[in-house]
Amino acid sequence: MKKITALLLALMMLAGVLAGCGKPKDAGKAGKLKVVTTIFPEYDWVRAILGDKAENAEVTMLLDNGVDLHSYQPTADDIVKISDCDLFVYVGGESDGWVENALKNAANRNMKVINLLEVLGDSVKTEETVEGMQEDGHDHGHSHDEQLTEDDIKERTLSDFAGTWKSLHPYLLNGDLDKFCQHRAEEDEDSSTTKDTYREKYKTSWQCDAEKISINGNTITFTYADGKTVSAEYTYAGYQPKLDDEGNIRSVRYQFETTSADAPQYVQFNDHGHEPGEAEHFHIYFGNDGFDALMSGKTNPFFVKDALSAEDILDELMGHDHGEEKDEHVWLSLKNAQALCVTIADALCAIDPDSKNTYIANAAAYRDKLAALDADYKAAVDGAAHKTVLFGDRFPFRYLADDYGLGYYAAFAGCSAETEASFETVSFLAKKVDELGLPCVLTIEGAQHRIAETIVQNTAGKNQKVLTMDSMQSTTSKDVANGATYLSVMEKNLSVLKEALG
Repeated sequence: MKKITALLLALMMLAGVLAGCGKPKDAGKAGKLKVVTTIFPEYDWVRAILGDKAENAEVTMLLDNGVDLHSYQPTADDIVKISDCDLFVYVGGESDGWVENALKNAANRNMKVINLLEVLGDSVKTEETVEGMQEDGHDHGHSHDEQLTEDDIKERTLSDFAGTWKSLHPYLLNGDLDKFCQHRAEEDEDSSTTKDTYREKYKTSWQCDAEKISINGNTITFTYADGKTVSAEYTYAGYQPKLDDEGNIRSVRYQFETTSADAPQYVQFNDHGHEPGEAEHFHIYFGNDGFDALMSGKTNPFFVKDALSAEDILDELMGHDHGEEKDEHVWLSLKNAQALCVTIADALCAIDPDSKNTYIANAAAYRDKLAALDADYKAAVDGAAHKTVLFGDRFPFRYLADDYGLGYYAAFAGCSAETEASFETVSFLAKKVDELGLPCVLTIEGAQHRIAETIVQNTAGKNQKVLTMDSMQSTTSKDVANGATYLSVMEKNLSVLKEALG
Protein backbone atom coordinates (compact mmCIF):
# COMPACT_ATOMS: atom_id res chain seq x y z
CA MET A 1 0.00 0.00 0.00
CA LYS A 2 2.94 2.34 0.66
CA LYS A 3 4.08 1.86 -2.91
CA ILE A 4 0.63 2.63 -4.25
CA THR A 5 0.44 5.81 -2.17
CA ALA A 6 3.87 6.95 -3.33
CA LEU A 7 2.90 6.34 -6.92
CA LEU A 8 -0.29 8.33 -6.68
CA LEU A 9 1.63 11.29 -5.31
CA ALA A 10 4.21 10.96 -8.04
CA LEU A 11 1.57 10.85 -10.74
CA MET A 12 -0.08 13.96 -9.35
CA MET A 13 3.26 15.76 -9.59
CA LEU A 14 3.72 14.39 -13.07
CA ALA A 15 0.40 15.64 -14.39
CA GLY A 16 1.75 19.11 -15.11
CA VAL A 17 4.81 17.73 -16.86
CA LEU A 18 2.69 15.62 -19.19
CA ALA A 19 0.28 18.39 -20.09
CA GLY A 20 0.58 18.98 -23.80
CA CYS A 21 2.71 15.90 -24.37
CA GLY A 22 0.23 14.15 -26.58
CA LYS A 23 2.46 13.53 -29.58
CA PRO A 24 4.43 10.29 -29.73
CA LYS A 25 8.18 10.74 -29.55
CA ASP A 26 10.24 9.69 -32.57
CA ALA A 27 12.43 7.27 -30.61
CA GLY A 28 16.17 7.38 -31.18
CA LYS A 29 16.01 10.37 -33.51
CA ALA A 30 15.90 13.37 -31.23
CA GLY A 31 19.00 13.80 -29.11
CA LYS A 32 20.50 11.06 -26.94
CA LEU A 33 19.04 7.59 -26.66
CA LYS A 34 17.31 7.38 -23.29
CA VAL A 35 17.26 4.07 -21.41
CA VAL A 36 15.83 3.58 -17.91
CA THR A 37 16.48 0.43 -15.89
CA THR A 38 15.32 -0.44 -12.40
CA ILE A 39 18.29 -2.43 -11.06
CA PHE A 40 22.05 -2.67 -11.55
CA PRO A 41 22.28 -5.89 -13.64
CA GLU A 42 19.91 -4.45 -16.27
CA TYR A 43 21.88 -1.20 -16.27
CA ASP A 44 25.21 -2.96 -16.79
CA TRP A 45 23.86 -5.24 -19.52
CA VAL A 46 22.56 -2.23 -21.45
CA ARG A 47 25.90 -0.42 -21.18
CA ALA A 48 27.80 -3.52 -22.30
CA ILE A 49 25.59 -3.86 -25.39
CA LEU A 50 25.80 -0.15 -26.17
CA GLY A 51 29.61 -0.28 -25.97
CA ASP A 52 31.09 2.89 -27.49
CA LYS A 53 27.57 4.06 -28.28
CA ALA A 54 27.02 4.60 -24.54
CA GLU A 55 28.55 8.07 -25.00
CA ASN A 56 25.50 8.98 -27.08
CA ALA A 57 23.03 7.50 -24.64
CA GLU A 58 21.56 8.48 -21.29
CA VAL A 59 21.28 5.30 -19.21
CA THR A 60 19.54 5.62 -15.83
CA MET A 61 19.56 3.13 -12.95
CA LEU A 62 16.59 3.98 -10.72
CA LEU A 63 17.75 1.98 -7.69
CA ASP A 64 21.12 3.71 -7.47
CA ASN A 65 21.34 4.55 -3.77
CA GLY A 66 21.32 1.14 -2.13
CA VAL A 67 17.52 0.78 -1.90
CA ASP A 68 16.43 -2.85 -2.11
CA LEU A 69 14.14 -3.84 -5.00
CA HIS A 70 11.50 -5.07 -2.55
CA SER A 71 11.19 -1.74 -0.74
CA TYR A 72 11.71 0.69 -3.65
CA GLN A 73 9.14 3.45 -4.17
CA PRO A 74 9.30 5.59 -7.34
CA THR A 75 9.69 9.33 -6.97
CA ALA A 76 8.07 11.93 -9.21
CA ASP A 77 11.44 12.38 -10.94
CA ASP A 78 11.63 8.62 -11.57
CA ILE A 79 8.19 8.67 -13.17
CA VAL A 80 9.22 11.54 -15.44
CA LYS A 81 12.36 9.69 -16.56
CA ILE A 82 10.34 6.58 -17.40
CA SER A 83 7.68 8.59 -19.21
CA ASP A 84 10.11 10.07 -21.73
CA CYS A 85 12.56 7.21 -22.27
CA ASP A 86 13.09 5.10 -25.39
CA LEU A 87 13.65 1.81 -23.57
CA PHE A 88 12.48 0.79 -20.10
CA VAL A 89 13.78 -2.42 -18.50
CA TYR A 90 12.33 -3.79 -15.25
CA VAL A 91 12.09 -7.12 -13.42
CA GLY A 92 8.32 -7.51 -13.50
CA GLY A 93 7.60 -9.29 -10.20
CA GLU A 94 5.44 -8.31 -7.27
CA SER A 95 7.94 -5.60 -6.27
CA ASP A 96 7.24 -3.81 -9.55
CA GLY A 97 3.48 -3.55 -9.06
CA TRP A 98 3.74 0.23 -9.56
CA VAL A 99 4.99 -0.06 -13.15
CA GLU A 100 1.66 -0.69 -14.87
CA ASN A 101 0.19 2.66 -13.85
CA ALA A 102 3.45 4.47 -14.57
CA LEU A 103 3.48 3.19 -18.16
CA LYS A 104 -0.14 4.22 -18.72
CA ASN A 105 0.99 7.83 -18.33
CA ALA A 106 4.08 7.60 -20.55
CA ALA A 107 4.65 10.53 -22.88
CA ASN A 108 6.64 8.40 -25.36
CA ARG A 109 4.08 6.14 -27.02
CA ASN A 110 6.86 4.39 -29.00
CA MET A 111 8.76 3.29 -25.91
CA LYS A 112 10.14 -0.25 -25.89
CA VAL A 113 9.46 -2.05 -22.61
CA ILE A 114 11.21 -5.20 -21.38
CA ASN A 115 9.77 -7.19 -18.49
CA LEU A 116 12.43 -9.73 -17.49
CA LEU A 117 9.94 -12.25 -16.12
CA GLU A 118 7.82 -12.07 -19.28
CA VAL A 119 10.89 -12.66 -21.46
CA LEU A 120 11.87 -15.76 -19.49
CA GLY A 121 8.32 -17.13 -19.49
CA ASP A 122 7.97 -20.68 -18.20
CA SER A 123 11.52 -20.76 -16.86
CA VAL A 124 10.54 -18.32 -14.09
CA LYS A 125 10.32 -20.09 -10.73
CA THR A 126 7.96 -19.51 -7.84
CA GLU A 127 9.17 -18.73 -4.34
CA GLU A 128 10.15 -21.92 -2.58
CA THR A 129 10.04 -22.82 1.10
CA VAL A 130 12.52 -25.56 1.97
CA GLU A 131 12.91 -27.55 5.17
CA GLY A 132 13.87 -25.39 8.14
CA MET A 133 13.15 -22.10 6.40
CA GLN A 134 11.24 -19.51 8.38
CA GLU A 135 8.11 -18.21 6.69
CA ASP A 136 6.95 -14.59 6.72
CA GLY A 137 4.72 -13.49 9.54
CA HIS A 138 4.84 -16.64 11.60
CA ASP A 139 6.99 -19.70 11.21
CA HIS A 140 4.85 -22.62 10.20
CA GLY A 141 7.95 -24.51 9.16
CA HIS A 142 6.37 -25.91 5.99
CA SER A 143 4.89 -24.72 2.74
CA HIS A 144 1.26 -25.61 2.12
CA ASP A 145 2.36 -28.31 -0.29
CA GLU A 146 4.83 -29.88 2.11
CA GLN A 147 3.91 -33.11 3.86
CA LEU A 148 3.36 -32.84 7.59
CA THR A 149 3.83 -35.44 10.28
CA GLU A 150 2.17 -35.74 13.69
CA ASP A 151 5.45 -34.57 15.27
CA ASP A 152 5.14 -31.23 13.43
CA ILE A 153 1.74 -30.41 14.95
CA LYS A 154 1.54 -28.39 18.19
CA GLU A 155 -1.40 -27.48 20.43
CA ARG A 156 -2.97 -24.04 19.99
CA THR A 157 -5.38 -21.81 21.89
CA LEU A 158 -8.36 -19.70 20.85
CA SER A 159 -6.24 -16.59 21.38
CA ASP A 160 -4.45 -17.35 18.07
CA PHE A 161 -7.72 -16.42 16.34
CA ALA A 162 -8.67 -13.42 18.50
CA GLY A 163 -10.25 -10.36 16.87
CA THR A 164 -13.18 -9.51 14.62
CA TRP A 165 -13.40 -11.29 11.27
CA LYS A 166 -15.67 -11.15 8.23
CA SER A 167 -16.68 -13.61 5.54
CA LEU A 168 -15.39 -13.25 1.98
CA HIS A 169 -18.64 -14.64 0.57
CA PRO A 170 -20.50 -11.27 0.31
CA TYR A 171 -17.48 -9.72 -1.45
CA LEU A 172 -17.49 -12.56 -3.95
CA LEU A 173 -21.21 -12.14 -4.66
CA ASN A 174 -20.99 -8.38 -5.29
CA GLY A 175 -18.10 -8.70 -7.78
CA ASP A 176 -15.30 -7.25 -5.64
CA LEU A 177 -13.25 -10.43 -6.09
CA ASP A 178 -13.73 -10.88 -9.84
CA LYS A 179 -10.10 -9.91 -10.46
CA PHE A 180 -8.94 -12.70 -8.16
CA CYS A 181 -11.19 -15.22 -9.94
CA GLN A 182 -9.77 -14.08 -13.28
CA HIS A 183 -6.24 -14.47 -11.88
CA ARG A 184 -6.95 -18.05 -10.80
CA ALA A 185 -8.44 -18.87 -14.20
CA GLU A 186 -5.38 -17.55 -16.04
CA GLU A 187 -3.12 -19.73 -13.90
CA ASP A 188 -5.23 -22.86 -14.40
CA GLU A 189 -3.68 -25.44 -16.75
CA ASP A 190 -7.15 -26.16 -18.15
CA SER A 191 -7.60 -23.55 -20.89
CA SER A 192 -11.39 -23.91 -20.72
CA THR A 193 -11.47 -22.60 -17.15
CA THR A 194 -12.86 -19.06 -16.86
CA LYS A 195 -13.37 -16.39 -14.25
CA ASP A 196 -16.97 -17.59 -13.85
CA THR A 197 -15.75 -21.15 -13.22
CA TYR A 198 -13.88 -20.00 -10.12
CA ARG A 199 -16.61 -17.58 -9.10
CA GLU A 200 -19.16 -20.40 -9.02
CA LYS A 201 -16.71 -22.66 -7.21
CA TYR A 202 -16.12 -20.13 -4.42
CA LYS A 203 -19.83 -19.24 -4.23
CA THR A 204 -20.33 -22.79 -2.97
CA SER A 205 -17.06 -23.30 -1.10
CA TRP A 206 -17.07 -20.01 0.84
CA GLN A 207 -20.79 -20.06 1.66
CA CYS A 208 -21.40 -19.42 5.35
CA ASP A 209 -24.40 -18.66 7.56
CA ALA A 210 -22.36 -16.18 9.60
CA GLU A 211 -21.04 -12.96 8.06
CA LYS A 212 -18.95 -11.83 11.05
CA ILE A 213 -17.19 -13.68 13.85
CA SER A 214 -15.68 -12.03 16.94
CA ILE A 215 -13.34 -13.85 19.29
CA ASN A 216 -12.49 -12.37 22.69
CA GLY A 217 -10.87 -14.57 25.31
CA ASN A 218 -12.80 -17.84 25.32
CA THR A 219 -15.94 -16.31 23.81
CA ILE A 220 -16.93 -16.62 20.16
CA THR A 221 -19.71 -14.38 18.82
CA PHE A 222 -21.42 -15.19 15.52
CA THR A 223 -23.28 -12.48 13.60
CA TYR A 224 -25.59 -13.74 10.85
CA ALA A 225 -26.81 -12.05 7.66
CA ASP A 226 -30.17 -11.20 9.25
CA GLY A 227 -28.41 -9.39 12.10
CA LYS A 228 -28.95 -12.18 14.65
CA THR A 229 -26.06 -12.55 17.11
CA VAL A 230 -25.21 -15.58 19.28
CA SER A 231 -22.33 -16.02 21.74
CA ALA A 232 -20.86 -18.78 23.86
CA GLU A 233 -17.75 -19.71 25.77
CA TYR A 234 -15.67 -22.47 24.15
CA THR A 235 -13.07 -24.89 25.45
CA TYR A 236 -10.22 -26.43 23.49
CA ALA A 237 -10.91 -29.97 22.25
CA GLY A 238 -7.61 -30.79 20.54
CA TYR A 239 -6.78 -30.92 16.85
CA GLN A 240 -7.65 -33.19 13.97
CA PRO A 241 -5.42 -33.65 10.89
CA LYS A 242 -7.08 -33.44 7.48
CA LEU A 243 -5.79 -36.23 5.23
CA ASP A 244 -5.51 -36.41 1.45
CA ASP A 245 -6.48 -39.44 -0.66
CA GLU A 246 -3.08 -41.04 -0.02
CA GLY A 247 -3.37 -40.70 3.74
CA ASN A 248 -0.90 -37.80 4.06
CA ILE A 249 -1.60 -34.87 6.40
CA ARG A 250 -2.45 -31.81 4.28
CA SER A 251 -3.80 -29.44 6.96
CA VAL A 252 -4.78 -29.27 10.62
CA ARG A 253 -8.09 -28.25 12.17
CA TYR A 254 -8.07 -26.89 15.70
CA GLN A 255 -11.27 -27.77 17.58
CA PHE A 256 -13.34 -25.99 20.20
CA GLU A 257 -16.68 -26.91 21.79
CA THR A 258 -19.38 -25.48 24.03
CA THR A 259 -22.23 -26.87 26.11
CA SER A 260 -24.38 -23.83 25.33
CA ALA A 261 -27.49 -24.52 23.28
CA ASP A 262 -27.58 -20.94 21.96
CA ALA A 263 -24.53 -21.17 19.66
CA PRO A 264 -22.89 -23.77 17.40
CA GLN A 265 -21.62 -26.52 19.69
CA TYR A 266 -18.63 -27.54 17.58
CA VAL A 267 -16.12 -25.21 15.89
CA GLN A 268 -12.96 -25.93 13.85
CA PHE A 269 -10.32 -23.44 12.61
CA ASN A 270 -7.77 -23.91 9.82
CA ASP A 271 -5.33 -21.09 9.03
CA HIS A 272 -2.74 -23.35 7.32
CA GLY A 273 -0.67 -23.32 10.50
CA HIS A 274 0.16 -26.20 12.78
CA GLU A 275 1.78 -24.52 15.77
CA PRO A 276 1.08 -21.44 17.95
CA GLY A 277 0.94 -18.16 16.02
CA GLU A 278 -1.42 -15.27 15.29
CA ALA A 279 -3.77 -16.03 12.40
CA GLU A 280 -3.85 -13.65 9.43
CA HIS A 281 -6.99 -15.29 8.02
CA PHE A 282 -8.75 -18.60 8.58
CA HIS A 283 -11.26 -21.12 7.33
CA ILE A 284 -13.95 -21.98 9.87
CA TYR A 285 -16.38 -24.88 10.19
CA PHE A 286 -19.18 -25.02 12.79
CA GLY A 287 -22.36 -26.93 13.61
CA ASN A 288 -24.10 -29.21 16.09
CA ASP A 289 -23.46 -32.66 14.62
CA GLY A 290 -19.94 -33.30 15.92
CA PHE A 291 -16.39 -32.76 14.71
CA ASP A 292 -16.44 -35.72 12.31
CA ALA A 293 -19.39 -34.18 10.48
CA LEU A 294 -17.45 -30.93 10.11
CA MET A 295 -14.46 -32.82 8.69
CA SER A 296 -16.63 -34.36 5.97
CA GLY A 297 -18.38 -31.13 5.03
CA LYS A 298 -18.13 -29.70 1.51
CA THR A 299 -17.80 -25.99 2.31
CA ASN A 300 -14.66 -24.06 3.22
CA PRO A 301 -15.77 -20.67 4.62
CA PHE A 302 -13.02 -18.03 4.35
CA PHE A 303 -12.71 -15.22 6.92
CA VAL A 304 -10.35 -12.23 6.97
CA LYS A 305 -9.79 -9.38 9.43
CA ASP A 306 -12.77 -7.03 9.63
CA ALA A 307 -10.63 -3.91 9.19
CA LEU A 308 -9.61 -4.86 5.63
CA SER A 309 -11.16 -2.90 2.76
CA ALA A 310 -12.28 -4.61 -0.46
CA GLU A 311 -9.03 -3.44 -2.09
CA ASP A 312 -6.98 -4.78 0.82
CA ILE A 313 -8.76 -8.14 0.59
CA LEU A 314 -8.02 -8.39 -3.10
CA ASP A 315 -4.36 -7.51 -2.52
CA GLU A 316 -4.11 -10.15 0.20
CA LEU A 317 -5.74 -12.83 -1.94
CA MET A 318 -3.54 -12.10 -4.94
CA GLY A 319 -0.45 -12.18 -2.78
CA HIS A 320 -1.56 -15.10 -0.63
CA ASP A 321 -2.36 -17.58 -3.39
CA HIS A 322 -0.54 -20.32 -1.46
CA GLY A 323 3.04 -20.10 -2.56
CA GLU A 324 2.54 -18.76 -6.08
CA GLU A 325 4.66 -15.61 -5.70
CA LYS A 326 7.29 -15.53 -8.45
CA ASP A 327 10.97 -15.56 -7.56
CA GLU A 328 12.16 -12.25 -8.98
CA HIS A 329 15.93 -12.83 -8.76
CA VAL A 330 16.30 -14.02 -12.34
CA TRP A 331 19.44 -11.97 -12.97
CA LEU A 332 21.51 -14.27 -10.71
CA SER A 333 21.46 -16.97 -13.38
CA LEU A 334 24.16 -16.54 -16.03
CA LYS A 335 21.99 -18.56 -18.38
CA ASN A 336 19.09 -16.15 -17.87
CA ALA A 337 21.46 -13.22 -18.37
CA GLN A 338 22.42 -14.52 -21.82
CA ALA A 339 18.78 -14.76 -22.92
CA LEU A 340 17.89 -11.36 -21.50
CA CYS A 341 20.81 -9.65 -23.22
CA VAL A 342 19.54 -10.94 -26.58
CA THR A 343 16.18 -9.28 -25.89
CA ILE A 344 17.84 -6.02 -24.84
CA ALA A 345 19.99 -6.02 -28.00
CA ASP A 346 16.92 -6.62 -30.18
CA ALA A 347 15.14 -3.67 -28.54
CA LEU A 348 18.12 -1.35 -29.05
CA CYS A 349 18.35 -2.42 -32.70
CA ALA A 350 14.68 -1.56 -33.21
CA ILE A 351 15.07 1.84 -31.56
CA ASP A 352 18.35 2.75 -33.26
CA PRO A 353 18.65 0.69 -36.48
CA ASP A 354 21.64 2.75 -37.69
CA SER A 355 23.73 1.16 -34.93
CA LYS A 356 22.29 -2.33 -35.35
CA ASN A 357 25.54 -4.02 -36.32
CA THR A 358 27.34 -2.54 -33.33
CA TYR A 359 24.68 -3.74 -30.87
CA ILE A 360 24.61 -7.24 -32.35
CA ALA A 361 28.40 -7.54 -32.20
CA ASN A 362 28.62 -6.19 -28.66
CA ALA A 363 25.82 -8.49 -27.47
CA ALA A 364 27.50 -11.53 -29.02
CA ALA A 365 30.86 -10.70 -27.40
CA TYR A 366 29.21 -10.13 -24.03
CA ARG A 367 27.25 -13.38 -24.25
CA ASP A 368 30.52 -15.21 -24.88
CA LYS A 369 31.85 -13.79 -21.61
CA LEU A 370 28.69 -14.84 -19.78
CA ALA A 371 28.90 -18.33 -21.25
CA ALA A 372 32.57 -18.66 -20.27
CA LEU A 373 31.79 -17.67 -16.67
CA ASP A 374 28.84 -20.07 -16.68
CA ALA A 375 31.26 -22.85 -17.64
CA ASP A 376 33.59 -21.82 -14.80
CA TYR A 377 30.72 -22.13 -12.32
CA LYS A 378 29.82 -25.59 -13.62
CA ALA A 379 33.42 -26.76 -13.39
CA ALA A 380 33.73 -25.42 -9.82
CA VAL A 381 30.57 -27.19 -8.67
CA ASP A 382 31.45 -30.43 -10.45
CA GLY A 383 34.82 -30.52 -8.67
CA ALA A 384 33.56 -29.44 -5.24
CA ALA A 385 33.60 -31.57 -2.11
CA HIS A 386 30.12 -30.37 -1.12
CA LYS A 387 26.99 -29.86 -3.22
CA THR A 388 24.98 -27.83 -0.71
CA VAL A 389 25.12 -24.20 0.42
CA LEU A 390 23.63 -22.81 3.62
CA PHE A 391 22.60 -19.18 4.07
CA GLY A 392 22.03 -17.52 7.43
CA ASP A 393 20.02 -14.93 5.55
CA ARG A 394 17.54 -14.54 2.71
CA PHE A 395 18.19 -16.81 -0.26
CA PRO A 396 17.91 -14.98 -3.61
CA PHE A 397 20.25 -17.47 -5.36
CA ARG A 398 17.77 -20.21 -6.24
CA TYR A 399 18.23 -19.71 -10.00
CA LEU A 400 22.00 -20.02 -9.61
CA ALA A 401 21.67 -23.07 -7.36
CA ASP A 402 19.30 -24.81 -9.78
CA ASP A 403 21.56 -24.05 -12.76
CA TYR A 404 24.34 -26.18 -11.23
CA GLY A 405 22.37 -28.74 -9.25
CA LEU A 406 23.18 -27.31 -5.82
CA GLY A 407 21.06 -28.05 -2.77
CA TYR A 408 20.45 -25.30 -0.26
CA TYR A 409 19.18 -24.37 3.18
CA ALA A 410 18.43 -20.83 4.33
CA ALA A 411 16.84 -18.80 7.08
CA PHE A 412 14.35 -17.07 4.76
CA ALA A 413 13.08 -17.16 1.18
CA GLY A 414 14.55 -14.69 -1.30
CA CYS A 415 11.73 -12.14 -1.13
CA SER A 416 11.12 -12.48 2.61
CA ALA A 417 10.79 -9.34 4.70
CA GLU A 418 11.86 -11.17 7.85
CA THR A 419 15.04 -10.08 9.64
CA GLU A 420 14.87 -12.07 12.88
CA ALA A 421 15.28 -15.82 12.86
CA SER A 422 13.57 -18.01 15.44
CA PHE A 423 15.47 -20.31 17.77
CA GLU A 424 14.09 -23.26 15.81
CA THR A 425 15.40 -21.91 12.51
CA VAL A 426 18.88 -21.16 13.90
CA SER A 427 19.05 -24.54 15.63
CA PHE A 428 17.99 -26.40 12.49
CA LEU A 429 20.56 -24.63 10.31
CA ALA A 430 23.37 -25.14 12.84
CA LYS A 431 22.63 -28.87 12.93
CA LYS A 432 22.68 -28.97 9.12
CA VAL A 433 26.12 -27.33 9.09
CA ASP A 434 27.36 -30.08 11.42
CA GLU A 435 25.57 -32.87 9.58
CA LEU A 436 26.92 -31.87 6.17
CA GLY A 437 30.35 -30.78 7.40
CA LEU A 438 30.05 -27.39 5.71
CA PRO A 439 33.09 -25.10 6.05
CA CYS A 440 31.13 -21.85 5.64
CA VAL A 441 27.84 -20.16 6.42
CA LEU A 442 26.84 -17.68 3.72
CA THR A 443 25.08 -14.32 3.80
CA ILE A 444 24.05 -11.74 1.24
CA GLU A 445 25.34 -8.18 1.07
CA GLY A 446 24.55 -5.86 3.95
CA ALA A 447 26.02 -4.91 7.29
CA GLN A 448 24.00 -7.29 9.47
CA HIS A 449 25.30 -10.85 9.55
CA ARG A 450 24.08 -11.68 13.06
CA ILE A 451 22.02 -14.69 12.03
CA ALA A 452 24.95 -16.33 10.22
CA GLU A 453 27.23 -15.65 13.18
CA THR A 454 24.66 -17.10 15.59
CA ILE A 455 24.37 -20.23 13.47
CA VAL A 456 28.15 -20.69 13.64
CA GLN A 457 28.10 -20.26 17.43
CA ASN A 458 25.52 -23.03 17.68
CA THR A 459 27.54 -25.57 15.67
CA ALA A 460 29.72 -28.18 17.31
CA GLY A 461 32.99 -26.76 15.99
CA LYS A 462 32.08 -23.06 16.02
CA ASN A 463 34.85 -22.49 13.46
CA GLN A 464 33.00 -22.02 10.17
CA LYS A 465 33.70 -18.92 8.12
CA VAL A 466 30.95 -16.40 7.42
CA LEU A 467 31.21 -15.36 3.77
CA THR A 468 29.12 -13.00 1.67
CA MET A 469 27.66 -13.46 -1.81
CA ASP A 470 26.40 -10.34 -3.57
CA SER A 471 22.86 -10.53 -4.96
CA MET A 472 23.24 -7.07 -6.56
CA GLN A 473 20.02 -5.83 -5.01
CA SER A 474 21.70 -2.85 -3.35
CA THR A 475 24.42 -1.91 -5.82
CA THR A 476 24.85 1.87 -5.93
CA SER A 477 26.01 4.39 -8.50
CA LYS A 478 29.10 4.80 -6.32
CA ASP A 479 29.85 1.09 -6.76
CA VAL A 480 29.51 1.56 -10.51
CA ALA A 481 31.90 4.52 -10.44
CA ASN A 482 34.38 2.33 -8.55
CA GLY A 483 34.33 -0.24 -11.34
CA ALA A 484 31.61 -2.69 -10.35
CA THR A 485 30.16 -4.66 -13.27
CA TYR A 486 27.78 -7.57 -13.46
CA LEU A 487 30.61 -9.85 -14.54
CA SER A 488 32.98 -8.69 -11.79
CA VAL A 489 30.35 -9.29 -9.10
CA MET A 490 29.54 -12.75 -10.46
CA GLU A 491 33.27 -13.57 -10.59
CA LYS A 492 33.59 -12.62 -6.91
CA ASN A 493 30.55 -14.73 -6.11
CA LEU A 494 32.24 -17.66 -7.82
CA SER A 495 35.31 -17.26 -5.62
CA VAL A 496 33.12 -17.27 -2.51
CA LEU A 497 31.15 -20.25 -3.77
CA LYS A 498 34.32 -22.26 -4.35
CA GLU A 499 35.39 -21.71 -0.74
CA ALA A 500 31.91 -22.51 0.58
CA LEU A 501 31.76 -25.80 -1.33
CA GLY A 502 35.28 -26.84 -0.34
